[in-house]
Amino acid sequence: MKVIAINGSPKSEGNTYHALKMVTDELENQGVSTEIIHIGNKNIRGCIACGGCFKNKNEKCVIDDEVNEIIKKMKSADGIIIGSPVYYASIAGTMKCFLDRAFYVAGSNGGLFRHKVGASVVAGRRSGEVATFDHLNHYFTLAEMFLASSNYWNVIHGRDPGEVLKDEEGTQIMRVLGKNMAFLIKLLHNNSVPLPERETKIMTNFIR
Repeated sequence: MKVIAINGSPKSEGNTYHALKMVTDELENQGVSTEIIHIGNKNIRGCIACGGCFKNKNEKCVIDDEVNEIIKKMKSADGIIIGSPVYYASIAGTMKCFLDRAFYVAGSNGGLFRHKVGASVVAGRRSGEVATFDHLNHYFTLAEMFLASSNYWNVIHGRDPGEVLKDEEGTQIMRVLGKNMAFLIKLLHNNSVPLPERETKIMTNFIR
């Protein structure tokens, strides 16, 4: 059992990293291996809407960069955590570019992340965290993933790197999230009830 955690902050060991580390530490305590991948400082451009991943069906984005290697890791994992700092009450720019491409490839190739366990975490100074948390969760719900929850929204507060460690409630939220995520992953591994069959996606436009 393995979980891939994506750090979307430009800072390799900023507050987003510390939030992810709290969750992954708890997952490790529960017997689930983890890997944190830092993408927030990479030169990752956004989706160019070419539709190549849909046409080619090779589980790759036509932009050949590190995103494709990370997609492979996400596909082979049992769970995925995505973490972002708050940028203007939303997802950090590089993280948004990464998520748009990774999840479009996954959806265009038969649902690569379908029925994996997902969780998002947000680190912020003061406000905009819940809006960012909501934006991150859109990717999971579109991909038919199972969301792990905690005892509050998965946000933690701090400005300077490491300051989130002083957020007593926030640190508990991350610990509980790790425990609940580990439980869901183990449940999926041990459950004898078959997963729902995949339906062919129906797409309609609002204007006909």
